[in-house]
Amino acid sequence: MGPSDPANVTSDISNEEREYTHWHQNNLGNYSMDSHKPVFVDDITKHLSVQIALITAYSLIIILGLVGNTLVIYMIIIYKNMRTVTNYFIANLALADLMVDTMCLPFTLAYTLLDEWKFGAVMCHMVPYAQALSVHVSILTLTVIALERYRCIVFHMGQRLSRCASFIIISLTWSFAAILAGPLAIFREYRYEEIAYINLRIAVCSEKWPHGTNRDAIIYSFSMLVLQYVLPLGIISYAYVCIWVKLKNHVSPSNRNDGITRRKKTTKMLALVVVVFAVCWLPFHVFQLASDLDLVLKFKEYKLLYTLFHIVAMCSTFTNPLLYGWMNKNYRNGFIMFFRCEHKPDTIHPEGSFRTRTLRGLILYNDGQPATAV
Repeated sequence: MGPSDPANVTSDISNEEREYTHWHQNNLGNYSMDSHKPVFVDDITKHLSVQIALITAYSLIIILGLVGNTLVIYMIIIYKNMRTVTNYFIANLALADLMVDTMCLPFTLAYTLLDEWKFGAVMCHMVPYAQALSVHVSILTLTVIALERYRCIVFHMGQRLSRCASFIIISLTWSFAAILAGPLAIFREYRYEEIAYINLRIAVCSEKWPHGTNRDAIIYSFSMLVLQYVLPLGIISYAYVCIWVKLKNHVSPSNRNDGITRRKKTTKMLALVVVVFAVCWLPFHVFQLASDLDLVLKFKEYKLLYTLFHIVAMCSTFTNPLLYGWMNKNYRNGFIMFFRCEHKPDTIHPEGSFRTRTLRGLILYNDGQPATAV
């Protein structure tokens, strides 16, 4: 079951009563009716107040994600001392989040509110694939960042990946993510569902696995839970624990204290990014797997629960820029400069002043990297 799947579809039954048919759905509109007579329930997501709340929540996530992640990429492109390996990976995270904000959330919101897929066959394949792709890219990039800092700090305190190597790794990350997300684009169909007893015909975008059963969906969901969540977070946790122990016990000459302090702050920031990602996505992953196992589909408020968990997961698309602005002076000062419409400098100084191109040669370097860089 893919990460972009909206909730259980419901259909209008009567003009006098707000009753809706409870459909069993796996993945972006995978409809399969209960083998027994449909259960009529009041769909709370049809209430005006709930719809306004959902529209507001998704709109805020989209706006904050677009502004925040665009600013992150802008900072790294514009400022010379922000062009480091770690920041290239951070830009890759921001790009993946921008994909979710533009290609996934608007369609998911519309599908949740309308209960019908209005965007045609092509987007039926592209939307769930794009969100799955972005989630894979995000977790793989977080893993790469942790392993790179582990290699650099635990074993080779001064060595960094080259710019070329970082771009190759980023390309491999997208390629591997594209493969993992592939089934959500391949095993899918766009069709019209006839509901004879209420004389209704709706457009459906659903999974269609080879064997025609839910077994393949369960296998895929469980595999993604392991590959997309459990295994990467295990590797990341191990790496950051080792890094923290190394930095805590490291004894350096006085002229290296600033560099060690900076590494500690950066490591703390990146570890917090991972924690936020894990917390946001855990409820959704658990609910997703429970849905495939038919453990929660008969809940009266299944659709609302699904949507709420999806909103929590999507909050991870805008939290990273907030964390950077809170915990990193470079990003914070760059954001402030942008919103104040100040003259664009060449390099950000972490104390709050800004160096121009005429002072480029005065930038201090530590271990081959600008002292002010992440």
